[in-house]
Amino acid sequence: MRAFSQLLDALVYTRSRNAKLKLIADYLRVTPDPDRGWALAAMTGALDLPAVKAAAIRGIAEERVDPVLLAMSRDYVGDLAETVSLLWPKPPGEPAELDDGALSISAMVDRLATLGRSEAPRALAQMLDHLDASGRFALLKLATGALRVGVSARLAATAFAQAFDVDVDEVQEAWHGVPPPFTELFDWAEGRGERPQAVFRPFMLAHPLEDGSVDLADYAAEWKWDGIRVQLVHAGDATRLYSRAGDDITASFPEIAAAFASEGVLDGELLVRGTAQGSETAEGGAASFNALQQRLGRKTVSAKMQADYPVFVRLYDILIDGADDLRALPWFQRRARLEAFVPTLDPTRFDISTLIDAADFEALGEIRAGARDAAIEGVMLKRRDSPYVAGRRAGLWYKWKRDPLTADCVMMYAQRGSGKRASFYSDYTFGCWSEGGELLPVGKAYSGFTDEELKWLDRYVRTHTVSRFGPVREVDKTLVLEVAFDSIHDSRRHKSGLAMRFPRIARIRRDKPAAEADRIETLKRMVS
Repeated sequence: MRAFSQLLDALVYTRSRNAKLKLIADYLRVTPDPDRGWALAAMTGALDLPAVKAAAIRGIAEERVDPVLLAMSRDYVGDLAETVSLLWPKPPGEPAELDDGALSISAMVDRLATLGRSEAPRALAQMLDHLDASGRFALLKLATGALRVGVSARLAATAFAQAFDVDVDEVQEAWHGVPPPFTELFDWAEGRGERPQAVFRPFMLAHPLEDGSVDLADYAAEWKWDGIRVQLVHAGDATRLYSRAGDDITASFPEIAAAFASEGVLDGELLVRGTAQGSETAEGGAASFNALQQRLGRKTVSAKMQADYPVFVRLYDILIDGADDLRALPWFQRRARLEAFVPTLDPTRFDISTLIDAADFEALGEIRAGARDAAIEGVMLKRRDSPYVAGRRAGLWYKWKRDPLTADCVMMYAQRGSGKRASFYSDYTFGCWSEGGELLPVGKAYSGFTDEELKWLDRYVRTHTVSRFGPVREVDKTLVLEVAFDSIHDSRRHKSGLAMRFPRIARIRRDKPAAEADRIETLKRMVS
């Protein structure tokens, strides 16, 4: 556990991507199985210990620490695990450390994984008694799966590849077919076994199209749909559905998996039909992302939920067709194979993303400018001769997102961030005026500003607080923020009746009086 806690400490304070890669690679090389596998699972979100929840951690901490002190400290620190790790008192006579076996990650995972919710908190408290502050922090983060140390699945896979001098794409392809603690994967990487069977294929991604244009004789254009990118894999007798990050989301969308029984691998966008309750119909029969959010993250989905929010996949590409790996073929040949493949599928669950007919790039720009349908984010440009390759490759695919909408909003509440921002008020709730003069929340943002602007905003929150609600501070309603967002939709969950898509702070309007911020009615006219 000590080596893992030292790794987490180093990752938290390391900004350089290359430095993070080296830290993880060095750890994986020297740490024995299965500890390194469980650590890797924790870093990539693949470790699930359902018996340990934040409420349970708070409960055992309140038995050892004054609850008021704990609450005040949590508000100041901004992270429950860090707060508990610093405040946790060791019982008198407790040795500084146990032997290495008792402190191993695998021993802790094995213990917590076998306990129910009534037993796990007591076992967790006993473990905390035997660790120092750094070890306690690592244990709590590992147990809750909320590491937040700036390590994505792709970064972890790259570090694994560097550690054992193997190809990162091969790592990603095999990774998802092996359960934690990934013993078969480590055996292959260190030459003790065959590579596990490929399941997931890394997605091909696009570069943003900045200033400039492309020749439509070389590039095909299609809509960029606003759902979630998914990969469908049918091999043997099983179908799996993966997100762009490689997470298995089959359980959340069982009707899609049940409808795909053809040997192959498809790439597409998961969307909700425009008939979904509370959603707006967009071009192509798809609803806004707001409708899809009702289905995301659910481990079980009721028949009513499936009926109220019927999902389908709009297909972009075909990677594997039967026994044929098509990724090396140029896009136009894969497109022809996809067009031949789609008619064999259930039309209520699958269709194909249509190509945009434009005479030239200027005409395409005019078409894109008029795209304000709820399910359209912009345009994709794909080089007609491009193979399907993992990651972003210059000159092959571009995404040309539609210009963001903006609104002047008033800051209402602020909350501390997490990780590097745990000591800053960096999450801001903002609102607009109703016709009756009431300020109603319309969104929350935690990005778009520079480090210097973050420091200024943090000082503003601290000096303009008028009330506190746990970790949330209410500020006086005087600061105007120009907020950029991709789209805005009707929402039954918010008092304002609106929900923004990808809001971010575009500008701090210190020059503008709060009374001149935008009205709710203005935002409603932007609803797509």
